[in-house]
Amino acid sequence: RAVLRKASALEYKIQRRALRKEDFINYIQYEINLLELIKKRRARIGYSFKKDEIENSILHRVHSLFKRATGKWKEDVQLWLSHVAFCKQWNAKHQLSKVFSSMLALHPNKPALWIMAAKWEMETQLSSESARHLFLRALRFHPECPKLYQEYFRMELMHAEKQRKEKKEFEQAKMDLGEFNYSEEILSGEMARIIYRDAAQKIKGVEFHLAVLSIAKLFDFTQDLQKEILESLQTKYADDPLMWNFMARRELELGSLQSTEHTTKQMKVSEMTQREERCCAVFEEAVRAVPAEDMWKCYITFCLERYNRKTNSEELKQKRLGRTLSVFNKAHESSLLPEALYKQWLQLLLESNLFEKATEVAEAATKRFSLSVEMWQMRLQVLIQLKSDDVTQCFEEAVKHVKSKGTLPLWTLWVEWSEGTNSKEDTEALYQRSLHATTPSESVTMKEKYLDWTYRNGGYKKVKRVFTSLCENRPFSLDFFRKMIQIEKEQESCKMLHLREYYERALREFGSTDSDLWLDYIKEELSHPHGKPENCGSIHWRAMKMLQGDLVEDFVSKYTLLQTGHL
Repeated sequence: RAVLRKASALEYKIQRRALRKEDFINYIQYEINLLELIKKRRARIGYSFKKDEIENSILHRVHSLFKRATGKWKEDVQLWLSHVAFCKQWNAKHQLSKVFSSMLALHPNKPALWIMAAKWEMETQLSSESARHLFLRALRFHPECPKLYQEYFRMELMHAEKQRKEKKEFEQAKMDLGEFNYSEEILSGEMARIIYRDAAQKIKGVEFHLAVLSIAKLFDFTQDLQKEILESLQTKYADDPLMWNFMARRELELGSLQSTEHTTKQMKVSEMTQREERCCAVFEEAVRAVPAEDMWKCYITFCLERYNRKTNSEELKQKRLGRTLSVFNKAHESSLLPEALYKQWLQLLLESNLFEKATEVAEAATKRFSLSVEMWQMRLQVLIQLKSDDVTQCFEEAVKHVKSKGTLPLWTLWVEWSEGTNSKEDTEALYQRSLHATTPSESVTMKEKYLDWTYRNGGYKKVKRVFTSLCENRPFSLDFFRKMIQIEKEQESCKMLHLREYYERALREFGSTDSDLWLDYIKEELSHPHGKPENCGSIHWRAMKMLQGDLVEDFVSKYTLLQTGHL
């Protein structure tokens, strides 16, 4: 009766004039949950009476609901995919075939759906012919889609492999192959070769060729096809860094053909060294053929990857380090080292205790990228780490070259360094200078740091004077005022008069956008020994007038909790 009552309620909802998608989804989900429950209960008690009548009627109802829903909301791909998933879960093959046909008729512009349908035909229905027809139809709509060609290529190779296995089994069983037609062209992957050649004419780019080659490598009968793809790759994309990167890394895979059973540790190290040297030889040829930043980046990335690999051989590790530093240097001398890689080079030099070279590299980087804040920051960090005498001069040079916008990291680094190195007077002068040198939005951060530093080094009276002077120039941050409020509360003789001043200043700036600030002000009046609880009403009234949008509701709910003692 409960099931009937629930199903009836859901049925009434989908019979309305104004249909809602959520009603259909809820009904479908309820029926699916009911099916799962019946399945579990049957399994638990071992009861299979009237299985066809009960389950099949529910399955039929779910399919009907999906059909109505997808008919009404045709554009909702997720709804279609839910129907597909349901059909797969309950092995409704005949129904799924219809769903795929309807879905692809309405959404032919989505290659992923074509691939899904073809994959189902190939792997579940074991029909390579149907899968092939689907791919060919899909390519009429998407003649330049790389993913479609890749999956079609994979399907043909899978079909060829399947036929090769069947033929081998028949031959081992010494059965007559007269009635079976195994074409040598299909068995050798000729269909896949045709697909590749057709795709290569339409799709440009190394990525596609590499993707197809990686698929071909999965099958052991595609040596000739792999060779053709490689030749095409080298011919068409001789000036592409990705092609050279692939060809160089390929040398790592082409290991020794000798037996590895009785190899010693030294022999393994020697073999790995030879492989890496072959890779580097290809990369050296590549940077001569394609002298570009991207090519050097590929080479350096490879060297860093090899260097970062764990090895027990100190000799191999030193060779990798020397090779990596040498490549960095060559790229720098060619003026083709990308900006982002200078930082990695410096880290490597510092780790290797090559401090003098690190200083030279950092200086060269700032000369080449004189407008880059990151380069100057990196150079300064190196000088600070090495405790150089040229830090101040370098800071001056940096702020001279770099425009005021974006210089916040430099000023932050400068004042932090000065705090630990220079006198208080010099550091304070630097803070005041930074407020004028940075943009208004960046000066907000410097004001917070200046306030914090002043309190730590000058005490309460000094920080109060600094706060008053900083309040003369906008903009401010909420944390700037909260910091001053916190400093006041830390004093033994915390004055409510001062707290009111700070809260009022903060509310002038942020009273319309921060409800918590008003609540904190009210709490202060209630909890401070010299607070005036009678002021809370006027503060509440002002908050209701100033706050905007949903913040009013948020403030009212929190204020109610405060009154009841729950906040």
